[in-house]
Amino acid sequence: MNRKIIGLEEGLGYMQDGITKIERILEGRPEPPFNSEEYMKLYTTIYNMCLQTPPDDHTQQLYDKYRQAIQGYITSTVLPSIRAKHDEFMLKELVKRWANHKVMLRWLSHLFYYLDRHLIACRSLPSLKEVGLLYFRDLVYRDVHVKVRDAVITLIDKEREGEQVDRALLKNVLDFFVEIGMGQMNRYEEDFEAHMLQDTGAYYSRKASNWILEDSCPDYMLKSEECLKKERDRVGHYLHSSSETKLSERAQHELLVTHVNQLLDKEHSGCRVLLRDDKVEDLSRMYRLYSKIPLGLKLVADIFKQHITAEGIALVQQAEDAASSKASNAAAGVQEQVLIRKIIELHDKYVEYVTDCFENHALFHKALEEAFEVVCNETVAGSSSAELLTTFCDNVLKKSGSEKLSDEAIEETLEKVVKLLAYISDKDLFAEFYRKRLARRLLFDRSANDDRERSILTKLKQQRGGQFTSKMEGMVTDLTLARENQANFEDYLRSNSAARPGIDLTVTVLTTGFWPSYKSSDLNLPAEMVKCVEVFKGFYETKTKHRKLTWIYSLGTCHISGKFEQKTIELIVSTYQAAVLLLFNASDRLSYSEIMAQLNLTHDDLVRLLHSLSCAKYQILSKEPNTKTISQSDYFKFNSKFTDKLRRIKIPLPPVDERKQVVDDVGKQRRYAIDAAIVRVMKSRKVLGYQQLVSECVEQLSRMFKPDIKAIKKQIEDLITREYLERDKENANMFKYLA
Repeated sequence: MNRKIIGLEEGLGYMQDGITKIERILEGRPEPPFNSEEYMKLYTTIYNMCLQTPPDDHTQQLYDKYRQAIQGYITSTVLPSIRAKHDEFMLKELVKRWANHKVMLRWLSHLFYYLDRHLIACRSLPSLKEVGLLYFRDLVYRDVHVKVRDAVITLIDKEREGEQVDRALLKNVLDFFVEIGMGQMNRYEEDFEAHMLQDTGAYYSRKASNWILEDSCPDYMLKSEECLKKERDRVGHYLHSSSETKLSERAQHELLVTHVNQLLDKEHSGCRVLLRDDKVEDLSRMYRLYSKIPLGLKLVADIFKQHITAEGIALVQQAEDAASSKASNAAAGVQEQVLIRKIIELHDKYVEYVTDCFENHALFHKALEEAFEVVCNETVAGSSSAELLTTFCDNVLKKSGSEKLSDEAIEETLEKVVKLLAYISDKDLFAEFYRKRLARRLLFDRSANDDRERSILTKLKQQRGGQFTSKMEGMVTDLTLARENQANFEDYLRSNSAARPGIDLTVTVLTTGFWPSYKSSDLNLPAEMVKCVEVFKGFYETKTKHRKLTWIYSLGTCHISGKFEQKTIELIVSTYQAAVLLLFNASDRLSYSEIMAQLNLTHDDLVRLLHSLSCAKYQILSKEPNTKTISQSDYFKFNSKFTDKLRRIKIPLPPVDERKQVVDDVGKQRRYAIDAAIVRVMKSRKVLGYQQLVSECVEQLSRMFKPDIKAIKKQIEDLITREYLERDKENANMFKYLA
């Protein structure tokens, strides 16, 4: 069957009628909608014209007619209607015309479907939809986009000032900027977003310049937070989602970065004042605002660090002033205990700030750490922080300590003490002081509870490692074994009638390597004591033949009966004091030199002993002449007239300052540690420069103490002398390890 040929004029006429009908419907003029007959007639006409062969193939002319129709409608109707309106009315007209245009293109794409399919496939031309969009872009968008952009930005600024705006209209206009890019974001970004961001910067620059002068820091932050929230909401309401980060950053820059120093340093309301007045909510807001601004957060963390350091140093200074104004050591000691308690409270407070206000951010953990490293390495009245912390622990753990706490509170306090230890540089000094105090608690039965002693050692071990606590753990275990040993000794005495020490004897056998070093002297024991020692030796030799007993008389305690004229009083004295007093059982009067010769004591020891017995509170001996100092020409007698309201008294020895001995011992241990570190590094590296060797040694040693560079240099020279290392002949700063 032959299809009827449709002429060009006839076809174009049909086509024009269809386009005109669509235009009239879109313009709202009286026009009945397409019925199925009209639609099919128009569709079939275009379909048939596309199938005709030359010379009756009019597809190109149809395509051109389509373009002319779109162009004519835009030029004659759409563009004038948009140009005729201004501001918000222009935006509404644009939105309406754009919506109509898309409807028109949708209708035409249905009617001209076969033209689209046939022509585009054959001749690689833009699709009919593309043609429609390109004409709207080139004829409408390029003409009005600047005015549209300015109108949108004006509405945004009005909304920022609190006015109500038509958000749906703004959303439609900005969707138009996106859609007109035809799959690309360049029209939205270049023609609208860049200018909107510039306006945002200018807007908040003006606002911030006024607020920074008028408002307090908390008020400024409140306003800034509210503004930033509104900008984020703005993206949700009508801006494209890709604008959120850029918009927030621009607003943040003007509100928070430009005036950051002025804001944080405000005299009566800045960051330091907020920290001083515990304004937790404001500090949390400050963190939230600056959390995405690295520079700002660093400044807040620096102020946080300075504030903690200043508060800590003020506490140290208070303790220093109080200690220097108090005459007695006991009063000074109380102040030092108060200081440690206050530093623990300070640490608790600012750990909470780091957790709650600053959301555990690494910068604030570092600031806290660095601040407490300064505070916890200060000295008070000549006592290092390592010693102060040890004394505090001693007070918590001993029976007569000033820290009267419940078991839970003690456990919590010990946990906090161990945390403070992390900030102390001289951890080895703490360990040595702690061992001294622990030894005293254990040996003189002053420890309140063995479980607590083990508890803090467990905590120390978890933080510092097994090597740190191995000797201390050995001491606690040693004492348990010593109690078993004493029970065995008592069994030995009961079962061996020949072994009679004559007096009650308790011996604590310890392992030398675990305990602090104590001075042992060749004291000439009184006969009563010599027998005791021999009996115990006999017992100990039944247990082992391979261990040598070294008697530390300075740690011994004796209970002796003093028979005075008025009454008998039990005297609790040291072994040395007992040895002096027992001499007067055989002699009424003894000179200083006679006592010294009989007991084989040094001058220093004897002066301390005689002072405690004749010049202190309890004058068991009378001294000639009756002065408050001991000299080598003095004579001594038993003071039979002495009396006291108590039936049992403890006669203390003048305290010995252990600090110098501990510091000297630690200094010696450090030299060994530096030697070991140098050898370890050189053994693995074989050849190394001076700077790198020092650097690696410092890194290895800093877990226990902060090594002095001069000390490392001295030990390097010492190891060269001892032929462990060799200096390079050509480069004096290069060292070789000698295997």
